[in-house]
Amino acid sequence: MNITMRLMAALLISFGVTAVFGRYYIPWLQKQKAGQAIKENGPTWHASKSGTPTMGGVMFILGVTAVVLTVGLPSMLAGNFSHLFILIFGLVFGAIGMLDDWEKIKNKHNTGLSAKMKFLLQLAAALAFIVLMRNLGIVNTDLYVPFTGGTIHLPPWLYFIFAAFVIVGTVNAVNITDGVDGLASGTSLPVCLFFACVTFAWGERFLEQGIFASALLGGLLGFLLYNFNPAKVFMGDTGSLFLGGAVAALAFAYDMPLILLSVGIIYIVETLSDIIQVGYFKLTKKKYGEGRRIFRMAPLHHHLEMGGWTGKKWKEKELFFLYTGISLLFAVISFIWVYQRF
Repeated sequence: MNITMRLMAALLISFGVTAVFGRYYIPWLQKQKAGQAIKENGPTWHASKSGTPTMGGVMFILGVTAVVLTVGLPSMLAGNFSHLFILIFGLVFGAIGMLDDWEKIKNKHNTGLSAKMKFLLQLAAALAFIVLMRNLGIVNTDLYVPFTGGTIHLPPWLYFIFAAFVIVGTVNAVNITDGVDGLASGTSLPVCLFFACVTFAWGERFLEQGIFASALLGGLLGFLLYNFNPAKVFMGDTGSLFLGGAVAALAFAYDMPLILLSVGIIYIVETLSDIIQVGYFKLTKKKYGEGRRIFRMAPLHHHLEMGGWTGKKWKEKELFFLYTGISLLFAVISFIWVYQRF
């Protein structure tokens, strides 16, 4: 089976497993009363979402896992395990997210694990993954710069610090983006498509990474059948942390983590809006005695929902297509930058 057929099979199988499983999984979540609590300081119209089942990320995680164990089996029998390592890494982050979701459901509140606990768990997972990939020779400390085609040599200790920062940052950036129906899923579709297309451009050497990227693309498409506005299920931290971990792992497995600066532009903008809001609030509170805000609410998608700077209140479907469109544009630009690398 050639590259095209295996990547298409990965996409279709993951889509099918996710879509079919969702028909039975969502009613089960509803029976378990696994509803999402909505932040009290969020947009008032989000209150109607309270009780919507969470932990929906299990749906596309199952789809991706099914692909790795079927379409990816010949590669594993041949001794190539890149896709399996990416899956395991994503599952570790998904497990952290599931613990967080479980705490929220149990306590009927929007707060789960402490920020410190989540950070330490994520940091440990990131370091373990990058050490494994380095020892297996899948990544090296010569940092490829997609925008110039050059490389920067980093000493191992500095590379590990850099890698941990990128992985944990990406995971939390995807988590922040997951605040509107379908937003994290839609934003990530072009990212997955980008990595799958890179396999077409670079050849069979990156087949296993392409299988995983195509599987994740198909799983997110299947999940969107239920997550598009109005959402019947949320991916929860189970899904968003798995997704963030998978995207970060793919970037390292293709040995170009810096490509996340362009292909992950939405994640970065969302995170920066949150950082800027908090930083400016603390700075002005210290200086003027009261905190001031740059955004009506952070992250940026909530700011746009509430009227932004123009007064236009973006609807959730509009935000979905805006973010997905921008993500697609930067995925195309990113592909143009890297397709001739090999």
